[in-house]
Amino acid sequence: MISHRRWESLDRADFGWLRARYHFQVSPEGNPAHQALAGLIVWNDDEIAIGSGFPMHGHRNVEIITYVRQGVLGHRDNQGSEGTIQAGDVQVMSAGTGIRHAEFNKGEVPLRLYQIWLLPRDNGGAPQWSTRAFPKSDRSGRFAVLASGFADDKGALPIRANARLLGATLTAGENFRHHLDPSRQAYLAVASGRIEIKGEPMGPQDGAAITNLAAVDVSALEDSELVLVEAG
Repeated sequence: MISHRRWESLDRADFGWLRARYHFQVSPEGNPAHQALAGLIVWNDDEIAIGSGFPMHGHRNVEIITYVRQGVLGHRDNQGSEGTIQAGDVQVMSAGTGIRHAEFNKGEVPLRLYQIWLLPRDNGGAPQWSTRAFPKSDRSGRFAVLASGFADDKGALPIRANARLLGATLTAGENFRHHLDPSRQAYLAVASGRIEIKGEPMGPQDGAAITNLAAVDVSALEDSELVLVEAG
């Protein structure tokens, strides 16, 4: 089953410095059809203005994946970690027993990113942060694993959840089949471009919840960038 969550149907907020769309319901007043999937509980599409960002704040017992789509993200935390993440790259943060961090726009254009929250396999553990560059050429025409809680996914950023993050880039007219574990649920977001998935057209910034399917066929109607999370 594929449940299409169109951009226009997503809950939203505008704080001036931050414009957000929520693929999952974040408050009782939100879209009740946009429920979480297994351990995947948050998927925010954020746009952060130049010179702005989230001040130092805390998290615990959550796995946070940030996928930068445009601009440069700056990170700083109370564990001594600091870094920048470029468009197309990924950072992961295992909050564990507790971490405080700040995130901000370090570029000269609005910062656009996905922030994705997953429930950890177990609560607790030492906080961790890491980031890695992932050349888009490595995921051309297919989904490549970028972050994962499974040891078999070599080269991926480690997370402490029963889930994986994948990315793909497609040129117009390209298509492929992606196999899924029917026991897991998945969420697909179109970071840019237009596609069809099992014949269902999806536009820029649309999302789709995928359940009880062993495979999906993806076709690019134009050059596209896709992000997928599989969670059990």
